[in-house]
Amino acid sequence: MIRAALSAFLVLVVACTDGKYIPKTGKRIPQTLSRGWGDQLIWAQTYEEALYWSRSRNKPLMVIFHLEDCPHSQALKKSFADEVELQRSIDEEFIVLNLVYETTDKHLSPDGQYVPRIIFVDPSMTVRADITGRYSNKMYAYETGDIRLLMSNMKKAKKLLKSEL
Repeated sequence: MIRAALSAFLVLVVACTDGKYIPKTGKRIPQTLSRGWGDQLIWAQTYEEALYWSRSRNKPLMVIFHLEDCPHSQALKKSFADEVELQRSIDEEFIVLNLVYETTDKHLSPDGQYVPRIIFVDPSMTVRADITGRYSNKMYAYETGDIRLLMSNMKKAKKLLKSEL
């Protein structure tokens, strides 16, 4: 009887989580700043705030440029939000910011202004031009099939951070 009740409880827990990432500290209230990219992640509100968090916590910053009405951005957002391992790594090891507007900072658009693009910035406020996607004409672009490459680039960003300390 107890086994049956425990089994039913586990099924309910798995069904309630819906395969989404849940932080170690427990489920968080979804932030509107996530814009669907990961409701359980803590998102910076501005680039300046993200840089401050990056420096003070000694974590790399991941900046995501996207548009709400762009089909490529929407597809990448879905893949990004559904990847539990990616969400866990971001939550534990990165500062994240997503922007739906272009910046005037030329460092954040070294090869042009397009979406979606993901740029890594280290705590010394240096844009990592050496961490790119797979396209030569849009170096920081990622597509839905590039999630593994993005995760590899995240590991690279962490490794570069450690080697520069």
